[in-house]
Amino acid sequence: MKNFFDRYIKNNFYAAAACNLLLVMLLFMACRVAFYLFNAELFGEMTFSHFLTLCKGGLQFDLTAVLYTNILYFVMMLIPFGFRRNSIYQKIAKWLFIITNGIAIIANCADINYFPFTFRRTTMSVFSEFSNENNLIRIFALSMIEHWGVTLFALTTLFALWYFYHTPRFSEKRKTTLLYYVLNTAAMTAFAAFFVIAARGGVGAYVRPITLSNANAYADKPNETAIILNTPFCIYRTIGKKSFKDPQYFKTDEELNAVFNPIVYPVDSGDFKKMNVVIFIIESLSKEFVGELNKDLDNGAYKGYTPFLDSLIREGLTFEYTFANGRKSIDGMPSVLASIPMFYEPYFLTSYSTNKVSGIAGELDKKGYYTAFFHGAPNGSMGFEAFAKVSGFKNYFGMNEYDGDKKVDFDGTWALWDEEFFQFYARKMDTFQQPFMTALFSASSHHPFVVPEKYAARFPEEGSHPIHKCTRYTDYSLQRFFETARKEAWFQNTIFVITADHTNALTRKEYLNDAGFYKVPIVFYTPNGDLHGRIQKIAQQIDIMPTILGYLNYEEPFVAFGKNLLDSTQIDNAIAYNNPVFQYFEGNYMYQFNEQKIFAVYDFVNDFELKNNLIGKIEINPAVENRIKAYIQQYVKRMTNNNLTVQ
Repeated sequence: MKNFFDRYIKNNFYAAAACNLLLVMLLFMACRVAFYLFNAELFGEMTFSHFLTLCKGGLQFDLTAVLYTNILYFVMMLIPFGFRRNSIYQKIAKWLFIITNGIAIIANCADINYFPFTFRRTTMSVFSEFSNENNLIRIFALSMIEHWGVTLFALTTLFALWYFYHTPRFSEKRKTTLLYYVLNTAAMTAFAAFFVIAARGGVGAYVRPITLSNANAYADKPNETAIILNTPFCIYRTIGKKSFKDPQYFKTDEELNAVFNPIVYPVDSGDFKKMNVVIFIIESLSKEFVGELNKDLDNGAYKGYTPFLDSLIREGLTFEYTFANGRKSIDGMPSVLASIPMFYEPYFLTSYSTNKVSGIAGELDKKGYYTAFFHGAPNGSMGFEAFAKVSGFKNYFGMNEYDGDKKVDFDGTWALWDEEFFQFYARKMDTFQQPFMTALFSASSHHPFVVPEKYAARFPEEGSHPIHKCTRYTDYSLQRFFETARKEAWFQNTIFVITADHTNALTRKEYLNDAGFYKVPIVFYTPNGDLHGRIQKIAQQIDIMPTILGYLNYEEPFVAFGKNLLDSTQIDNAIAYNNPVFQYFEGNYMYQFNEQKIFAVYDFVNDFELKNNLIGKIEINPAVENRIKAYIQQYVKRMTNNNLTVQ
């Protein structure tokens, strides 16, 4: 046994690196336990089994943070050269390991004291927040004395880091043969692959590098994400991310709220309607693709690629000018389901993505609704499962829950084919207790833009982009869904909403401009015909949540940056962030604002190619610029103060 230890553990670079990796992982977990114990009163009732679940979720974030922290150390230990046996070289590697991980552990411990003030883990924004403070050393020293228990824990942890560090020992010199270089290079390559997979949080085309928002998948309450996460991870993931800064356009909350207040106080307009709510977020469904919304194109000859959606539009309610609030899939979900627009960067990727959110599912949960989110990709894909949970959905149905043949029905790249997953969606809703609120995010109209082989002849290449055939296929899948749903008892008592996450593959000049980049369909449909028509009005994704709640006569206040489209007293507007400017639509005009002033104005209704900048040619109402400023300031203040719900 001793010979085995000396040969394969004590005198082995890779075993030493693995042991030290495990040591830091254990110390990070110890920091997590201490984080909870020192702040237990802030988390309410906590069962041991749930705490274990939070710890299990934290392992993924710990591994990513530890790998990033130790990237130089692992390079020193794994490069395939004989000088690694040199004792001085190993001492340098040891102290590099202790110093870098010591800083990471100190950051974790510091957050134990800082968390009660912020209710979130520290991110890169802390450096800008305290950039003008001159007495940080004194503050830090006083905190160490005041919170002596945390200080003692930190010192103990640092001692353990030093004491248990494993240095490989070599009792004899060995020749560095060709085989030595081959084997060690192979080992280094294998570790590099492991590093990339572990740092990203998984493997596969559907996996994005894990971010702060992924912690929501394990938490029952937003503040529990602080237990799951660790401070080094939060700092690494927010490097280069713009921390929001209050622009202070308005000096008081009273002035700000007088211009725009995102707290919606419903007007008593009757008894609450216990109707089911079903929302489709269709991948890449640009308004350009919808024939019914483009009757003026090609002198009336344009047909588009959505014949079934066209039929729903004729029977349902839509609006003349309809916009997305972002350009990515991860922008569409918060906009549609929680009335949160994309400002500056996708909400999923901000340091504020663990904020408590007031989503439509969470609001209807208060009324006893069964809530569920559906996405046909592998569970966890795109961070959708995490956001669904934090925004109030109590149930999630992804590829894991699909009851069909996953191998046959998988598109080979991203997710299950839309037709099969839409049918699963319809079947599952027939098992839900009413009323229910569900949402589905489709997947098939996505790169690499293919349709099932059995439909290759039915949906051939057409138009000028391969997405067009995929759009026809998804439209057919939607038709098949409605054919199935119409047979169910819940169908007649349901309000349906069909929209897109964002635009994609625009080809026509009418849409290849700053306004067209955001034009998506927004359709409300009720089988009883209660909602119908095409209203000359501006609508946006963030209007969907307040419109549905308004239609249902929901009586409790909630936070929404959008408006109730059925309320004629609301200002007819929309807003989007088109990096690096804000675009604000009101009346016939699109205003572009650079955070200081309006610098461009276009008549987007009549000048559909946006060729004529009207700045200086027309008088701009000062109230318009104030409204733009109020939207920005409310967004920033509520994000940074974790104030996205009615307290």
